[in-house]
Amino acid sequence: MSTFKTEMRSRARFVSWPDVVILAILVALVLLAWWSMWIWSRSPRGHMLMHGSADAGMAAAHPLQFALIFAGGWTLMTVAMMLPTSFPLLVLFERMVRGRPAAAWLLAVVIFGYLVVWAIVGSGLQVLNSLLRAGADRIVSYRAAAWIATAAILCIAGLYQFSSLKYACLEKCRSPLSFLVSRWRRGNESLQALGLGASHGLFCVGCCWSLMLLMFLVSARSFGAMLILGVLMALEKNFSWGRRLSAPLGFLLLAGAAATLLVGLFQKFN
Repeated sequence: MSTFKTEMRSRARFVSWPDVVILAILVALVLLAWWSMWIWSRSPRGHMLMHGSADAGMAAAHPLQFALIFAGGWTLMTVAMMLPTSFPLLVLFERMVRGRPAAAWLLAVVIFGYLVVWAIVGSGLQVLNSLLRAGADRIVSYRAAAWIATAAILCIAGLYQFSSLKYACLEKCRSPLSFLVSRWRRGNESLQALGLGASHGLFCVGCCWSLMLLMFLVSARSFGAMLILGVLMALEKNFSWGRRLSAPLGFLLLAGAAATLLVGLFQKFN
């Protein structure tokens, strides 16, 4: 095992032509996801990319259809926003399995495991978003419920920026080499690759789920917001100084929640 770790550390020190190729393929996959969402957003069914309350009626009337559409849109959004934040780990993993006949398959399985975790989490966030909006609807009018739910989402996202769990997950994500060498063992390589992708997905969720929750405020048609959030999450996850962004971003989100509440109350009583 020590020999394997030494070899992996040696491989991690240089960039080779195969690294450039695999990175180009990953970038092409991400660009394809962005392009697909752009095409979808301009189609007659582009409104279905909304992750807010716009399609609540469809969700109630056609739950299976809504679930499939939501899963497709969320997966595309995950590939577009979250997969780039995992490029360092994916490139290192490809180096680790390079030369094996099933190298491409194993990399695909890692990505699949990662996306499955995010798809499950996306469903959970959709439920949380629906509960927040439904709870607000029962307490106040529909118009007031919108800003109350918005303030609640901003507050949740802001508070989580100071969570010790977030910082612990960030430390795991910032050490992709250690993550790989501690989890790759002898045995069924496909199952290991699936588990590795799922494990990385869980730590990635621990870092970023609250920021992805913000997408329910702007929808997957807001490409500017998607790009900004994607860049922020990539910086937080992949750079040692990224942790310095967490607290300022948390304060900004909490300030947004407070401002939303104040504006909502002002409109209500004036």
